[in-house]
Parts: sequence; C-alpha cells; structure tokens
Amino acid sequence: MTFRLDLESGVPVYRQIIDQVHAARASGSIGPGERLPTVRQLAVDLRVNPNTVVRAYRELELTGVITTHQGTGTFLTEVPVERSDVEKRRKLDQLVGEFVSRAGREGLTVQDLMDALGAFTQQQ
Repeated sequence: MTFRLDLESGVPVYRQIIDQVHAARASGSIGPGERLPTVRQLAVDLRVNPNTVVRAYRELELTGVITTHQGTGTFLTEVPVERSDVEKRRKLDQLVGEFVSRAGREGLTVQDLMDALGAFTQQQ
C-alpha cells in the first residue's frame, strides 16, 4: 500500500492516512491480515512527524480497523459491518450525494467523477 499526501487539500494529514486505509480496504488493494507500514517507516516515507501517524493508527485501532501486535506490526483486521440492504443503500446514496455536491462546488461534473473513479480502481 502506498500513501500519498495532498498538503494543499486542507484535510489534516492524520485524516488523509485514515481515509487512505479505508479506501484501500474498500477497493480490495489490502485485505484482512495484511501488514501496514510501521509508524516510523510511514512517518519517514511521508516526511511527517511520527505523532501524526500514531494519531491516525490510534483512531483506526479504536474503531477496530487495525490491530497492533507488539514486536510484529500493525495489521488490517476483518471488520464486519452488518447492515441490511436498505441501510447499505441509504448510506451509499448519502455518500454519493455528498461526493457529487462537493465535486460540483469545485466545478467538476459527474462524468469527471466517473472517469476519476475508474482510474482510481485501476490503480488499486
């Protein structure tokens, strides 16, 4: 898994790390049991303070997305999300609406989003 930061986005670095772990999990580019970079390694790779990575990993661990084993590393967990089909659809509609709205404020079209989503899934 490769992390990338956008320091111009206005999104805090720790939040970008969290979002990228969730995105990689959702796209299938990482799966349960796969090891994440160490705090130190990710901090060096991203050129950020290790405390920033600790904050992101701590939040991911508190929500059950990752688990840390002293001496062996940090691993993605199996996060069972049990929702009914109706609830999944409602949540998906909400997320898509927010995504399209935010993109529209930036002058992007739905086609721009679809093209970027297609490219994103091919990268993963």
